[in-house]
Amino acid sequence: MEEQSRNEEKVYTMPLIGDDAPAFTAVTTQGKITFPDDYKGKWVILFSHPADFTPVCTTEFMTFAKMHEEFKALNTELIGLSVDSLYAHIAWLRTIKEKINFKGMKNMEVTFPLIEDITMDVAKKFGMIQPNQSNTQAVRAVFIIDPESKVRTILYYPLSTGRNFDELKRIIQALQKTDSEGVATPADWRPGDDVIVPPAGSCGAAEARVQGSDEVDYCLDWFMCLRKDKQ
Repeated sequence: MEEQSRNEEKVYTMPLIGDDAPAFTAVTTQGKITFPDDYKGKWVILFSHPADFTPVCTTEFMTFAKMHEEFKALNTELIGLSVDSLYAHIAWLRTIKEKINFKGMKNMEVTFPLIEDITMDVAKKFGMIQPNQSNTQAVRAVFIIDPESKVRTILYYPLSTGRNFDELKRIIQALQKTDSEGVATPADWRPGDDVIVPPAGSCGAAEARVQGSDEVDYCLDWFMCLRKDKQ
């Protein structure tokens, strides 16, 4: 029994929205990183892909590389992960830069870190290994982590479906708007659109807020008040 206990594999529970993101130290294509210490005060998109030298993942890395500066402008850093070796990562990223031309993207250099996770330690901490999909590959996962190292968004995609990068950027923008102004963002919100103000509690109170404060511009009912975006 004692021997069996020692040999049992450690079981990880996937972090949920609002949880602290699991800490880790890892070797990457950009050197060693310690998370979250190296990213204090930054938003982070930590994402996994099933394998190097695969077509869907190649298109995703090219798109991340293309949008890297856009994310940095939002105080957001990118960290990639798969269970491949560092040597495979380097060879794959070199191939992307030197050989792949997709939708006008060419000579795309990936300068954000890509984690070597051949032990699957980091992937397991984030629930990226899902046995019904694969025991040897990470699923296509995205964790958006805020400057306080809290998990704020979790997205999973099937192996066959590439991610929507406009949506990843939109989520960062919406979360930053929510945090800075205490509002909510409606369906399909984009920067510049009207935002939702938390319910006032009654129609009368909402009407009073509309007339007496610039916090609310209009109400559709007592529970749904909005204001113009402040940019």
